[in-house]
Amino acid sequence: MTHLPPPAEELRLLDTELRQLDARRALLLARRAWLITALRPPVAPPPPPRPVRRPETTAPRVQNVLLVLGGALLTIAAIAFTLVSWGRMGIAGRALVLGAVTLAALGSPVLLLRHRLRSTAEAVAGLGLALTVLDVYALHEVALPDTNGLGYAAIASALLAALWTAYGLALGGTRRSTGETAAPARLTLRLPLPTALAAAQLPLILWAAAADAGAPVMTGALLVTAALDTAVALRVPVRSVCLVAVVGAYGLGGWGSFAAGWLSWTATGPSAVARAAALLLFAAAIALAAAWRLPDTNVATWVASAGGLLTVAALGGVPRSSLPGEWTVPGYLVCAVAVLAAVRTRLPEPMRRGLALAAVSVQAVAVVWALPPVAVALLGPVARVGRIWTGAPSTAREAVTTDGVPWPPYAATAPLVLVVVATVLAVAVRGTEWRPRATIGASALVWAAALVLPAALDIPYWAGMSAQGLTIVAALAYVARSAEPRPVLFLPALVSSVSLACLSLAAEGTTLGVLAALTVLFAAVSGRSRLAPVAALTYATALACAVGASLGWQSPYIALLVLLVPVVAALLAARLAGSPARVPIEVTGAVAGLLAVGLAVPDQPLLALVLALCAVIAAGTAVREDRRPAGYAATALFVLAAWVRLACWGVGSVEAYTLPVTVPALLVGAFGRRKDPLASSWTAYGAGLSVTLVPSLLTAWIDPDWPRPLLLGVAALAVTLVGARHRLRAPLVLGGGVLALDALHELAPYLVQMAGALPRWVPPALAGLVLLALGATYEQRIRDARRVREVLGRMR
Repeated sequence: MTHLPPPAEELRLLDTELRQLDARRALLLARRAWLITALRPPVAPPPPPRPVRRPETTAPRVQNVLLVLGGALLTIAAIAFTLVSWGRMGIAGRALVLGAVTLAALGSPVLLLRHRLRSTAEAVAGLGLALTVLDVYALHEVALPDTNGLGYAAIASALLAALWTAYGLALGGTRRSTGETAAPARLTLRLPLPTALAAAQLPLILWAAAADAGAPVMTGALLVTAALDTAVALRVPVRSVCLVAVVGAYGLGGWGSFAAGWLSWTATGPSAVARAAALLLFAAAIALAAAWRLPDTNVATWVASAGGLLTVAALGGVPRSSLPGEWTVPGYLVCAVAVLAAVRTRLPEPMRRGLALAAVSVQAVAVVWALPPVAVALLGPVARVGRIWTGAPSTAREAVTTDGVPWPPYAATAPLVLVVVATVLAVAVRGTEWRPRATIGASALVWAAALVLPAALDIPYWAGMSAQGLTIVAALAYVARSAEPRPVLFLPALVSSVSLACLSLAAEGTTLGVLAALTVLFAAVSGRSRLAPVAALTYATALACAVGASLGWQSPYIALLVLLVPVVAALLAARLAGSPARVPIEVTGAVAGLLAVGLAVPDQPLLALVLALCAVIAAGTAVREDRRPAGYAATALFVLAAWVRLACWGVGSVEAYTLPVTVPALLVGAFGRRKDPLASSWTAYGAGLSVTLVPSLLTAWIDPDWPRPLLLGVAALAVTLVGARHRLRAPLVLGGGVLALDALHELAPYLVQMAGALPRWVPPALAGLVLLALGATYEQRIRDARRVREVLGRMR
């Protein structure tokens, strides 16, 4: 019977056969395609396409150029005819020629528009408008030669503006459809209306110039013209007219606003101030009215901001002429605050934003104006660091204006300006997002006002010191009562304290009292800020120096007082485990210790004592588990103290300086290896042995006597034997190396003497014998070296 495989096996066999057939079919198809390609005759490449010459410009552009050029040439010809050939004709001929040409030029666009030739009509209309200007000029030259030129130009520009407006409206508009099918729109001229508006910019300005009016009238003419342009820009939808109106509104309005502001600033009498204020208010009304109607919110905001600034300039300039110069900035500031009150009204949102921006800008300028006296009050006392205890000044202003630093003029009202702006910040900003920042800003401004107030009022020196001290107390109380104290709240108190400390340097008793008070104050709030303990320790250090100087002590003895600060810092850091203020406290204590060391440098015995005391403080700090690295600093300070003491005693032996380092280092290494048996001998004993053996070896090589090399050899031999006994690599290598070099130093004279007695051929012969011996026993030497390496490797 035929054997049939299972269905699964049969399906696998069928899939395999089908894959092979597909592969064979693909191979045959590829071969067939290659054969077809090989049997086809070669096809010649098509010839490249011939380049097509394209026009360099479009037909409408050519048309516009030709029309503009033709209109310009006709205008030039008309001007030349009017100026050159005018006098050769009679009155009737002149009128007939100009009238005929003008009417033809103005009437031709009607026919051209009916034939839908707008561009040609625009060019001819431009020629007609230019001819009307020439008609006006000709009329003045013939009929009215004695009239005022500026006055005639003002009337003529007004008439031309009206004429061109009527002409543009007569040829404008659209035809309404009367049936179901709309008639095509009638073409209109675009040139007459913007040209008429451009001519309308001149009548009032020329009239003011013809009447020889003053600056207020000319400014009023500019602003009235700008108001007309604003109205046209807001109400006329024609784009070309609107563009001319916008340019005129911004240009003439800006010019008039600047002129009105200059009049307000230079006004001296009440009438002049009132006129300037009226002009500024008129300009502000134009800007605010435009902001009310503008559809673009961003543009409306900026225009409303300009209106707010103009309002502030108008209202603030009124009291300026009758008040002293110190009240100029406060006057403008009060007006800005009044403008800010309009933000709470129901004005459109862009106007409210613009008015708020204007008010904030004025307040920012006022704060900048108040900064110079604040800087003088803050930085002026620093100059007293170089003139300690030279005598107290009489007034607070004299105390801050040292070394020729002048007090800024008109700065008496600077505290008032700062307080007003701070009040506005505290009251006006009520949003949840900006409220914390506004509070910080208001606090900073109040602090600046309190800082500059004594000098601004020029009160006595002691009263100014007391006022600044009360400011520091208030700032620290605010920090102590705040729920979440932040460094930014602590900075005003810290900066004020530095200024107060510098001011107190004028008198000895004042210095001691102020430094003591500052130390107590900052220590009282040390739990509220990480900077407070640092400030307290810093002022304690300054107090220690001041007390020592007051007692007449020299600087090395003052260093002993300064050392109290590192002691207190170490004790505080031990109690503030886990506090973020611990590291700043320790750093401050370390800086105070360095200051003590610097003060003790002139007296070496006291320097040794100060170094030893600093070492004790560092060792006490190293007792704590998390401050073990301070032990290295303690060791280094102890060693330095010992070295300074030995130098005071005149000890010149190098071992006296190195053994105090070696013994503690070896003890620490032995203690470390007892705790960690796997520690390397180089880590435990390498540094301690090297500190003594290496300097002693260098000294022995230049020492002509025999005791030092002998003692060094004995010590190196002992170290080597100890290393061999306990299988320690560091003592064995260091001791053996020093012992070999010391022996070489002792045998060197005999080797030199022997080398001089031998013939010159002996050294090369000996070198050859050595090389032969080494070559003969190379393998044995390598085996011995490996054995020594294995022995050293088993050592710890």
